[in-house]
Amino acid sequence: MHAQPAWVEVSLTALRHNFRTVLSYVQPEADVCAAVACDAYGHGASACSQALQKEGARWFATTTCAEGVELRESGITGRILLLGGVWRGEEEDVVKYELTPAVWSWDHLELLENAAEKLKPQKPVAVHLKVNTGMNRLGVDLSELPAILETIQSAPHLNLEGIFSHLAASEVIDGTQSELQLARMDRALGMVGEAKLDAPLCHMANSAGIVTCPGTQFNLVRPGLSLYGYYLPFTSIVTRIADPSLELPVIPALAWKTRIIQIREVEAGQPVGLSGGYVTEFPTKVAVLSVGYGDGLNRQLSARGRVIVRDDYAAIIGNISMKLTTIDVTGIPGVDVGEEVIIIGESGKRKITAWEHANLASTIPYEILCGISPRLPRKYVE
Repeated sequence: MHAQPAWVEVSLTALRHNFRTVLSYVQPEADVCAAVACDAYGHGASACSQALQKEGARWFATTTCAEGVELRESGITGRILLLGGVWRGEEEDVVKYELTPAVWSWDHLELLENAAEKLKPQKPVAVHLKVNTGMNRLGVDLSELPAILETIQSAPHLNLEGIFSHLAASEVIDGTQSELQLARMDRALGMVGEAKLDAPLCHMANSAGIVTCPGTQFNLVRPGLSLYGYYLPFTSIVTRIADPSLELPVIPALAWKTRIIQIREVEAGQPVGLSGGYVTEFPTKVAVLSVGYGDGLNRQLSARGRVIVRDDYAAIIGNISMKLTTIDVTGIPGVDVGEEVIIIGESGKRKITAWEHANLASTIPYEILCGISPRLPRKYVE
């Protein structure tokens, strides 16, 4: 039995399959930058990055400097792109650990130039300039781009290696926003040329963009969710109908499991769980699971979700509490304390995906996966 009665299993076989699948779909001149932000979407950034590096991944994208340092110290020798830029106090670690920060402001450039001047690295610090092409989140506006380029040009310790942006709605197959963003990126690339600068790398495409907007692949793509076996629905503005045929054949890599820690027979008409959130209609066999919202099990699944026990579905009854969840195992013979229970994953005939949780909780699989507590042990399986 595991040290904790709740854990996460990550299939490195599925992860590698997904990486190869994405790689086979991108243009020959394009490399794949694996997005491993937020602890690899809850899968464990260090272990997943190591497996992907062995599979041939040469680029990794994360958000913060701390995440980048953790990857370096875990043995990642490939390039590490910091999508969240650089914050004051981090600039020397960026240089020391040879991380590649996104930049979009004069503050970024000043911090990095000063750090490089102090630490004197063997080569200039490579930076990737983020351009706001229409998402209006992070990035330099086109109107300010010439001035930023001029500043980079005058910084002897910085090297403009890349220019990039982020697609806002690439899963909408007949929308116009991606085309508008691509047109703005083309304008930005023109400005780089006019400034007599060379940014050899350009990237925009995320998991969906790789499929729906091939023109945004350029020579680097940044898949995230697809590496872990999921896509947002490819939908049409006109029909409002999802088209799963566009999804690449990726496989969910994560399974979330727990164990039954007590079973009791409850008479009809009795409350179960916090706040009496559920009242039994019939005599019910109630099993208690060692998992709850403190572990990331979304409370919206209370009395709505289900789990897999002995290759059968068992309904969640009552309110999910911080570390405990109650389920109805009345119709499942032979269930006992210590029984393995699948929260996300599959058995012989049953399957529960992060999408099922997301639909019940009115959210997206990103939030479900990222919300699984890092305190739960991760077990990596082949």
